[in-house]
Amino acid sequence: MNFDLTEEQKLIRQTVRDFAEREIKPIAQELDEKAKFSYELTEKMGELGLFGMYLPEKYGGQGMDTLSYIIAVEELARVDGSQAATLAAHNSLGIGPLYYYGTEEQKIKYLPALCSGKGLWGFGLTEPEAGSDSRGSKTMAKLEDGKWTINGSKIFITNGSNDFNLGSTVQAVTKVYENGKKEYTCIIVDKGTKGFTQRTMHNKMMWRASDTSELYFDDCEVDEKNLLGKIGEGSHIMLSTLDNGRLSIAAMGLGAAQGAYEAALSYAKERKQFGKAISKFQINAFKLADMAMKIELARNLLYKACWLKDEHKAFAKEAAMAKLYCSEIAKEVADEAVQIHGGYGLMKDYDVERFYRDQRLLQIGEGTSEIQRLVISRYIGC
Repeated sequence: MNFDLTEEQKLIRQTVRDFAEREIKPIAQELDEKAKFSYELTEKMGELGLFGMYLPEKYGGQGMDTLSYIIAVEELARVDGSQAATLAAHNSLGIGPLYYYGTEEQKIKYLPALCSGKGLWGFGLTEPEAGSDSRGSKTMAKLEDGKWTINGSKIFITNGSNDFNLGSTVQAVTKVYENGKKEYTCIIVDKGTKGFTQRTMHNKMMWRASDTSELYFDDCEVDEKNLLGKIGEGSHIMLSTLDNGRLSIAAMGLGAAQGAYEAALSYAKERKQFGKAISKFQINAFKLADMAMKIELARNLLYKACWLKDEHKAFAKEAAMAKLYCSEIAKEVADEAVQIHGGYGLMKDYDVERFYRDQRLLQIGEGTSEIQRLVISRYIGC
């Protein structure tokens, strides 16, 4: 087994790390405090080639492997969860369905703009009463005279309402059988479509500089050709997209854990109590050792899942494991990092306070930790 990164992957890590340290870190606290989505940083991430990294060049992508993309997300999350969320959600949930299930015409129409850093796309799955139960969707779509008419709403949609947003992929119920079973279909809805309203959600605890939105459909009409995939494939498209998305959420957990650990290690070496650095006290040294070990285990698990995907092997079980473990480790490491900082860890002047808040969504978004355990249990035959 070869655990070495390729020279290209090493270059991506260093390039994105330098970018995050130089461009994001100096303003991350301010953006978080103001809950401000940064169009400038989004454009710069596009210029760096971070959007559509795994897409072929013909669609505006970089033609890179999955691990390269995951490393980029990890390095952004090491500095700021909000910018990592913008990238991860757009690449995995926004671009992914269009690339994997779109027609050639749809790919040519949408993907180049979505790889530029000036166009973002939403993933319209979650509803007020349909979270973990994705089949609880109530948004309806009816096909008549070559037009889909959509009614319903979506909630907690990342990148769904900012000025760069170009539209969303929406799961809707397109048929209800006599036995109550529903047919789910994915439909592309462009920004500006009549009857389609996008609203930014405010007062978030975490990822405050990312765009989280509600989507409303009131007799929203789109052309029949806006069908993504086939009628009745909606649930399959959405759930398979989440398999890929779990890798990026895992990367956010890994990056957050790395950032919190580094902050705690640096602080412990500088902070003195009872005449010596607190890192020299065994209780703190052991905390830091445990953090380092957990991060190493998380990285190995996530990178293995990426390797399986790149080798075109089954990876859904490992993606669920990586998402679960990395998000749980982010929680544990961030909590201990705050403890090492003591009272200062509760102050917004210290980055560890933001890591502590940002990691909390990772055990909820793209499948809760409880759902990941359910998915894993099914793969192992329970």
